[in-house]
Amino acid sequence: QVQLVESGGGLVQAGGSLRLSCAASERTFSSYTMGWFRQAPWKEREFVAATRWSGGSIYGADSVKGRFTISRDNVKKTLYLQMNNLKPEDTAVYYCAARHSTGWATRPNEYDYWGQGTQVTVSS
Repeated sequence: QVQLVESGGGLVQAGGSLRLSCAASERTFSSYTMGWFRQAPWKEREFVAATRWSGGSIYGADSVKGRFTISRDNVKKTLYLQMNNLKPEDTAVYYCAARHSTGWATRPNEYDYWGQGTQVTVSS
């Protein structure tokens, strides 16, 4: 059982930055595809970004491209999401997820493990 613990959320003004972290308990963390999702009130969970063991990455909505950067440290077993130039529409609970398979995945049901989520609130 993989345990994922997110941190780094909070309240920030529009234009500000936050870095989310996700610490994994699994010693084979490096072999997992890892992803970030977000869910705003009354909306479906949305794919934000994912990275594979090799360090390659993909991003979801065009609105985050160029502003968000996903990265991982396999030694520290930690996933990161650097979020710059934040906008009020980025307000959501952000979730870290892990997938056994090393293939790409953008749908929530393709991931096997989830963190508890961390709230990000961007004020205008």
